[in-house]
Order: sequence, then structure tokens, then C-alpha cells
Amino acid sequence: MSAAFLTSPSRRLTVMGVGLTAITGGAMAIHVPGADTVGSVARANLFVAVLAAGLALYFLAVRLVLREQLPRRAAWTVLGLAVAMRALLFPADPFLSSDIYRYVWDGRVQAAGINPYRFIPADPALADLRDADVYPLINRKDYARTIYPPAAQLAFAAVGRVAPGVWGMKLAMLAFEMGGIGAMLLVLRIAGLPPERILIYAWNPLAVWSFACDGHVDAMGIGLLGLALLARARRRDGIAGALLGAAALVKVLPVAVAPAFVRGARLWCPMLAGAGIILAFYLPYLSAGRNLFGFVSGYGAEEGYATGEGYWLLAGLGHLGWAPARLLIPYLVCAGLGLAALALRIAFGRARKAEPDAVALCRDTAILAAIATCAASPHYAWYYPWLSLPAVVAPLTAVVWLGAAPLFFLIDPFNDRFLWPSIVFVPALVLAGRSLLHRKSASLLTQGAV
Repeated sequence: MSAAFLTSPSRRLTVMGVGLTAITGGAMAIHVPGADTVGSVARANLFVAVLAAGLALYFLAVRLVLREQLPRRAAWTVLGLAVAMRALLFPADPFLSSDIYRYVWDGRVQAAGINPYRFIPADPALADLRDADVYPLINRKDYARTIYPPAAQLAFAAVGRVAPGVWGMKLAMLAFEMGGIGAMLLVLRIAGLPPERILIYAWNPLAVWSFACDGHVDAMGIGLLGLALLARARRRDGIAGALLGAAALVKVLPVAVAPAFVRGARLWCPMLAGAGIILAFYLPYLSAGRNLFGFVSGYGAEEGYATGEGYWLLAGLGHLGWAPARLLIPYLVCAGLGLAALALRIAFGRARKAEPDAVALCRDTAILAAIATCAASPHYAWYYPWLSLPAVVAPLTAVVWLGAAPLFFLIDPFNDRFLWPSIVFVPALVLAGRSLLHRKSASLLTQGAV
């Protein structure tokens, strides 16, 4: 390939996209068919190494779309290759996670007219629903009720009636993801930004693998968040609040971005709409009584949140001789107060002059989402791709990194909640600090000029 050919930014973009697609196919070839993980520790390490090469190519592509002027057809190149990457992975059996089998099970239980929060899968009351394809692959089936909130359960129920099975569930999750991508294309138009910036989410390798391969329900939350951002950008405050409330009933973390939807809006409208949706979605499941919140407390205990060891920062202090359990309450109080202070500043602060409302909305959403996710510091990779969605419009460097770099969490060579995760969190802190210093310097220069 000649150097002259690569002088065109659109051609370089195409080469990067084709390369990323090839890396996706190559990584899939490492997997041993039928294995519930990649196949062995050595294969898993090789798998992540190959994905890391794709991650580097992705960051180069992000840099290109942010710095170069591209023709309008570049957006079609971005979308076409995004579809190609997902098409490569969709036919494969999920192998990086077994969560989707619980989704299918919950849908099957509801199709039988049973509240999914009432019984664990192994309960004799559900014996007639067991099969050889789904039931044996459900994680925690012997002791855990479902953990998924009502909005997710309603989606599982719908898929369970229309297209029961793993492929139907994966297709539904990809449909939600495509809805989020479509919504963000419209937000980009409202903000007056180039449509090819959708690459920041659409080519994110972590999103591709999390949803096209494993069909995680987080794709539903991403779709609803994208629609909520679109509604808010169009000043449909009530609809935006309702959609954000629904997103929070897929995964709880989106509730942290609510203050971004309040700034410059009627405070009561999105709040009442969101609260109304949350109440309405819980009503069909109230018969579960005290089991309505499923395995939430048990999950917290399993993940180390009850002892503090599940939080990255506290796990790190544990290496220095501090007891994470003793620091848990102070950590939660400080994190809560910090988020509350930031939330108040965003909700009631003034927007920057000459900044489009859609950009301010997505920037505030990205900041709140990133800080809340880092404070919780989940060690499952698929908890992070949602950060890339608002970054399409407001590409904060640290947020773009956090939305994709947790690909490294697919392995943990040290079996430690601090050492290996530091490969993601330490660079994020450095990038965030550099951005803050740059912003402060720019502000001082502006004041000096005045």
C-alpha cells in the first residue's frame, strides 16, 4: 500500500476500520468452540493481547475523526464497518459471560405466568421449565434469585414470548444498541457536529464484544440513554426523564447522570416522569414481596462491596496495610458527598457561553457517568461501554479511555481487585488530571487576556 494512498483521511479511516474488523475475526478464531471461556489461560491471554492491538487501532481512529475533516460518506463507512464487526460475532455462542442464559430463563419464567423474583432457577416449582440448552448454563442457579430490575425483566418477558432463546435475546440487545446509535447520530446533528464521530461508540471493541458476542443487557440501558439524551436535546424534558428512569431500571448506574438532565430544564418535569416510570415498572412485580430486589444484597457480598475489598481504591489501600472494612463507611460518605456536590454544581450551574446545549448535556452526562462508575469500580468489562455513548458528542479523553480500556478486565492474571485493574484506572486518573490542568491553564490565560 503506497504512502500516497494513505494521505487521504477517509482512506486511512477505511484501512483502520478494515483492520479492526480483521482483528475482531482473528480474536474470535482464538476461541475454542464450545468452551465457556476462550479455552485456556494461555488462549485467554493471547485473546486479550489481540484485542489490545484492536484497542490501539480504535484510539487512532478516534483521534482521526476528531482531528481531520472527512467527507459526508465517511459516516456510512463507520456505520457499515460497525455492522460488519457485530455480524462477525453474532453467530457465536456467548463465551465471555453466561449472563444471557439468565435473561432467557427469566423470559421463559414470565412467559409461564410466574414472577421471576419469586424463585431461584433450581426451585422445584420451576422444574417443568428446565431444558438441556439454557438451564445448565445459568450462573448461580442453585442459590440466587434474579438480580435484574423491572425494565430489563419486561424486555426479557417480551423476547421470551416473541423470540425465545439466546439468538432472539442477542438480537433484541443489538436492536436496543442500534437505537442508541441512531439517537446519538441525531444528537450530533443537533449539536452541529460531524456524524462520523459516532465511531467513538460504534467502533468501541468493548461494546462490540459485550453485546454482539455476549448479548449483555447493558445494551438496553445504552439504547434508552441515547434516546433520553435525544429527547433532552430536543427539550422534551418529561420524555427524557421517563427514558432515563427506564435506563436506571436496566442497570442502576444511569441514575447518576440525572443532574445533567436537570440543568436548564423544568426541575419537576423530568424528575416526576422518571419517578413515575420507576413506580409503574415495579408494579407488575410487587407480588414478589421482600424478594423484589432479588439477589442485590448477595451480589454485593460476592463482589466484595460489603467488606470494601471490591472497590479499587480500598483494595489498593489494603495492600498498604489498611483494612478496607474500616475504610468502607468513610469511602462511601466521601464518594457520596463528592458526587452530590458535583451533581448540584451541574444541575444548577451556568452553562458555558456559546456552547450548544446538546454538547453541555453530553459532557455533564459523561463526567457524572465516569465518576459514578469509577467510584463503584466494577471489575466486569461490560459495565463500561455506556461511557462511550455521551463521549460521541463530548469526547473527554479520560472518558473515551474508560469506555474501552476495560477490555483488559476480561482476564485477571493476579486475581486481585487492585493490581490488574490499575492498568485501566491509573491512566484514567492521569488523563483526567491532565485535562483539568489544561482547562485551568486555558481559563487563566483567558482571564489574563481580559
